[in-house]
Amino acid sequence: MRRHGTDTAANRAAGWGVLWAALLLTPSLAAAEPTGDLALFNANLQPGQVILISALLGAVCFSVISAIALIRARDRTEAENARLLARVGELKAVADRAEALVEDEDQRLVVWNGPGDVPLVAGSMSATADMPAEPGVFLSFSAWLKPESAGRLDRLVSRLRSHGEPFAGVVTTTTGRMVETRGRTVGGSAIVRFRDLTGERLARARIEQRYGELAAEVETMRAMLAGTPMPIWLRDDKRSLVWVNAAYASAVEAADTDDAVGRGLELLDTATRRVMAAGHTGGRVFTKRVPAIVAGARRIFDITDIASEEGSAGIGVDVTELEAARAALRREVDFNARTLDMLQTAVAIFGPDRRLKSCNAAYRDLFGLDAAFLESAPDETAVLDRLRAARKLPEQADYRGWRADLLSAYRSVEAREFWWHLPDGQTLRVIANPHPQGGMTWVYENVTERLDLESRYNALVSVQGVTLDHLAEGVAVFGSDGRLRLHNPTFAAVWSLGRVLLDSRPHVSEIVAACRQPNDDETMWRRLTACVAGFDENRLSVAGRMERPDRRIIDYATVPLPDGQTMVTFVDVTDTVQVERALVERNEALVAADRLKNDFIHHVSYELRSPLTNIIGFAQLLGDLAAGPLSQKQREYVGYITSSGADLLAIVNDILDLTSIDAGMMELDLAEVDVAASIATAVNDLRRRLDEAGIALTVDVGPDVSTFIADESRIRQVLYNLLANAIAFSEPGARVTVTASRAADSIEIAVADEGPGIPSDFINSVFDRFASLPRGAARGGVGLGLSIVKSFVGLHGGTVEIASEEGKGVTVTVRLPVRPAISAVAAE
Repeated sequence: MRRHGTDTAANRAAGWGVLWAALLLTPSLAAAEPTGDLALFNANLQPGQVILISALLGAVCFSVISAIALIRARDRTEAENARLLARVGELKAVADRAEALVEDEDQRLVVWNGPGDVPLVAGSMSATADMPAEPGVFLSFSAWLKPESAGRLDRLVSRLRSHGEPFAGVVTTTTGRMVETRGRTVGGSAIVRFRDLTGERLARARIEQRYGELAAEVETMRAMLAGTPMPIWLRDDKRSLVWVNAAYASAVEAADTDDAVGRGLELLDTATRRVMAAGHTGGRVFTKRVPAIVAGARRIFDITDIASEEGSAGIGVDVTELEAARAALRREVDFNARTLDMLQTAVAIFGPDRRLKSCNAAYRDLFGLDAAFLESAPDETAVLDRLRAARKLPEQADYRGWRADLLSAYRSVEAREFWWHLPDGQTLRVIANPHPQGGMTWVYENVTERLDLESRYNALVSVQGVTLDHLAEGVAVFGSDGRLRLHNPTFAAVWSLGRVLLDSRPHVSEIVAACRQPNDDETMWRRLTACVAGFDENRLSVAGRMERPDRRIIDYATVPLPDGQTMVTFVDVTDTVQVERALVERNEALVAADRLKNDFIHHVSYELRSPLTNIIGFAQLLGDLAAGPLSQKQREYVGYITSSGADLLAIVNDILDLTSIDAGMMELDLAEVDVAASIATAVNDLRRRLDEAGIALTVDVGPDVSTFIADESRIRQVLYNLLANAIAFSEPGARVTVTASRAADSIEIAVADEGPGIPSDFINSVFDRFASLPRGAARGGVGLGLSIVKSFVGLHGGTVEIASEEGKGVTVTVRLPVRPAISAVAAE
């Protein structure tokens, strides 16, 4: 058909070319005159005719050339058509053979040419393959495959069509038949082949499937063993580690499992491994409880190691807590046994066979039973018979009936209680407590003393009730519900409450309403009510004082009782408060008078100090020869004036120092003080008085006494006053001793004299200001020396002690810290 069309077109083109040439040449030829000479013919042509003839000739040439080209194209087309027809025949033969082969090989192919193309299903399967024949049902894999196989196949086909990933595998039908599947791409098409497995291929597929299942199981088991918190290990036939889990690596403190295997770190010691190897010779399984060191701590493991020809595998179960629990249980059992032995209550436990299983020491002591008899696990009937023979049971007219009734407790499901009044006067409370699994626990409580105590308690309660009724305090006890439970007559008298109200067990709010007056403190009554009837978890006591409009003053207090009740007490303290207020006012007046006295002394001391200074100064000028000569008597008088003025100035200075200490204005100038030098300075200041009195002085400074931190001037003043006091109370020719020593962190300085001593009734007042003893016929001194000593020593954080015996002298001991913590207030 294609060749016939080409010839018609060529003929039509040639015909149209000749026709057009004839039409163009006819007018020109008709217009020309015939002549025989060509030159003449050319000469007779017009220009238009020449153009027309040229066009005609070109068209003729074009037509001829086109006809030739068309003829050649027709020949080539005929040859190509012949070749293509031959190829189509060959392909059809191949396709027929391939279709025959597909249909003959018992397989089915599914071909997808494009994303939206309908898949081609070719081939057929045997009837035993359990595959649907309809293509639509066949392509719905979930209709004839198991869910896991259908899902896996859908995913594989999807990746094959989208990414060209080939696959091969086995799927299982709903009836359990295995079908081989293979997928691949060919020329842009995705092809999946389904073949029924039979014979060797089926056996291999089943083996591969079983291998996969076993591999999955092994992998699961390995993952489980790897994550098990118990150490697990595998060894080869040479007893070397080949695999361990993370728990094993952690136990041997390895970086990871590979590190533990690489270094061959062993969890068990050499001795245990030798015992394990020896145990394998007698059997494949070795089990033993052994200790091991895990992360530096000793643990207990139950080791199970299974040997085979290829090696061995083991696991260690940490039973440290179990062992500890067992030990604790054993200790608990022992402790319970010891506890039962320590109980005063007798306990005996009998088993289901009514034989004695255990008893405590109180049981043996109560009934006086022989230990050997009890250890023989006697029957309870035999025990009762022995107790009856020893008169340890209540006297019974029908002993057998009483015993049968007693032993019937074994058939009871609830505890029973008996009271035994023994012939020796004891009373026992017997409790039979049956055990759910059989047996009986007998508890024998000796209530003889308890009954006696109850009798005494009742008598004591009666005595306490009488005592409560005669108390001067008003007492009321309110229950946890806030209602009055107990009261005494004083309570009713304090608040003038009637008997009818109190006997009705009123609520605390009713009591408050009966006691409240118009001008009372409402806050106080609310606190009292809340304390009695409140719901606070922390029950606190409340105490206070109320002043009534009738000028009565009442103290009240609440006391929470252990049983949830509250006791409230009321005391009429009107007279006591009035006396107290009078005493307070008097004390305030005395304090004001003392303050006024101190102010007066301080003022007068300052006023005396200036004229004394002038008197002393002028007396010293008069005694100086530069002011003019004086007679012997005048110089003696001037000396008396100077000495008396100095003494008076010292007294004034002492008073000023005491006043400064009282006012808290005294400050110490701390520095290192040489003890020996300070004592020597004080002695030199009193040398004239020592010589005049003919008193010997002994100074003993210990070798370990050097310096300490203090105010040097105040320490010298302390030493001066102590020495002056000792000289003043010493007889001529007597001896004064000064001793300095070191004790721990303090310096001890003692000044002792041989004077008459201090009377016992005055020794507690020696440090009081202006308190002094008469010195023989003369009156005593001002009485400020020892007071100054105590005040300055107190400022240094030290203490002063005085020891005296009449007729044997006085010893004053001063203890000063080496490094004082200065107190802001002087010692009293």
